Amino acid sequence: MNVVMVFLVFLGGVAIAVQAGINGGLGRRIGVVEGAFLSFLIGTVVLFLMMLFFGKGNLLTALSVPKWQLIGGILGAFYVFAMVLAVPKIGVAASLITVIAGQIIMSSIIDHFGWIGMKQIPIDGKRIVAFCLLMAALYLFAKK
Repeated sequence: MNVVMVFLVFLGGVAIAVQAGINGGLGRRIGVVEGAFLSFLIGTVVLFLMMLFFGKGNLLTALSVPKWQLIGGILGAFYVFAMVLAVPKIGVAASLITVIAGQIIMSSIIDHFGWIGMKQIPIDGKRIVAFCLLMAALYLFAKK
């Protein structure tokens, strides 16, 4: 296990939790769509600067990739919009446990069928039990 990568991803999870709270408050103050837009705009500027100074790829090759691979930005925008909308209403923890449930269930389906070029990993009994426990956690976090 690469400890540095695990720690980096852990910090990414911390950042998502903090981002959800910040974006939820921003959306409450300036509007949901406006808050999501501003969050994405600032992130775009930061990534542009990182690309200029640290990028090693070739942005022009994006013209030759399969077009479906370009929808990641749309999905990211939807995620930010959904979080800006949901966090003020149901809270950071309930929003994030719901996101995690969606991620784990959809990623398991992707793995099961080997979609989008991924290795095929079948859903087995252990994963089904894990889904049930995840749904119980979601219920407990979201219940008022």
